[in-house]
Amino acid sequence: MKLHDLAPTLRLGKPPAEAKGALILLHGRGAGAEDIAGLAEYLPARDLAILAPAATQNTWYPQRFFVPLAENEPWLSSALDLVEGHVAELHAAGIPYEKIAIAGFSQGGCLALEYATRHPRKYGLVAGLSSALIGPPKMSRVPADLSGVPVLVACATHDAHIPLPLVEDSIGILRGFGAEVTRQIFPGYDHTVFPEEIEWLSARLAGWG
Repeated sequence: MKLHDLAPTLRLGKPPAEAKGALILLHGRGAGAEDIAGLAEYLPARDLAILAPAATQNTWYPQRFFVPLAENEPWLSSALDLVEGHVAELHAAGIPYEKIAIAGFSQGGCLALEYATRHPRKYGLVAGLSSALIGPPKMSRVPADLSGVPVLVACATHDAHIPLPLVEDSIGILRGFGAEVTRQIFPGYDHTVFPEEIEWLSARLAGWG
C-alpha cells in the first residue's frame, strides 16, 4: 500500500545528473521537508543533489519506533519504499552508492538506519540523529552486509523519545553487520541536532565536492 509519495519531495542543490554526490534528508515526526532541508545549509553540500521527501501527515509511521513492526504497517513499508525509490533514482542518474548519503533526525533517523539494514549497500554514509533501529528490543533481524559503511548513531542520554538502551542495542547490531559505526552519546535531555553530528557529516561530505 502506497501511503507516502515521491512527488512532494523538496529538491535542492544540483540536478542528480550533474551532481558529484547526493544527500537524502529524512525529517522527524511532526516536521516537514523544509525543516530537515535546513540542515544542508550547515554542510559542504554545494555540489550535491539534495532530496528531502515529505511524509504523509508529517509522520513516517504512526506508533513509537520500538513497538512490534505490525503496529506501524503499512506506513513503515511505504516509507522504506519511498527511500528506495529515491536511491534508485539517484543511482540511475549516475551517482554511485558510495556517493549517496542518507541522514535523518528522530523518526527520520530511525527510518534511515532501518532502511540501510534492509537495503544493504556500500553507501557513502548513513546517519541517525537522535535515532535507533526500528522494531522491538531483541527482535530477530535478517543479517545485512554493511561492511565499511560509515554510520553515525547519536542521541542524548535522557532523550524522552529515544531510550538509550535501544540506541546502544542498535549500535551493536550495526557493528555486527560490519558498519563503521560512530557512537555519539550526549549528556542531558535534548532532542535536537548536536554540533558534533554536523561536524561528523561535514567531515565525510567534504571530500565529495
